Amino acid sequence: MGMNGEEIKTALGRNIKLLRVNKRFSQAVLAEKADISIAYLSKIERGIKYPKPDILSQIAEGLDAEIHELFKTDLKPKPSAITVNDEKKKLLNRLSKVMTKKINNAVNKSINRVLEDFMK
Repeated sequence: MGMNGEEIKTALGRNIKLLRVNKRFSQAVLAEKADISIAYLSKIERGIKYPKPDILSQIAEGLDAEIHELFKTDLKPKPSAITVNDEKKKLLNRLSKVMTKKINNAVNKSINRVLEDFMK
């Protein structure tokens, strides 16, 4: 059984958004690449508007995708990458150094105890 017009608009919008997010593009970036307004792209992604074939082609090109990919039913989101800002990186590095030092101290103490017991 085929999809009706509203289901096609909804699926198309969902797929465009999914492909855009997978490429880590904002709506502004894709709108610029496709030479359309952000508002129009937003309406397409929400299934409110159905673009003409030339606009579909521009969107697909902006996404570096084939037009048929915009209509697939099995698209899946890519797992999102963990983003760490510079302040968090500094904190993680400091924490890593402190933990490494504590682990090394604990290991050294354990080795010294074993050696002391062995020497008795």
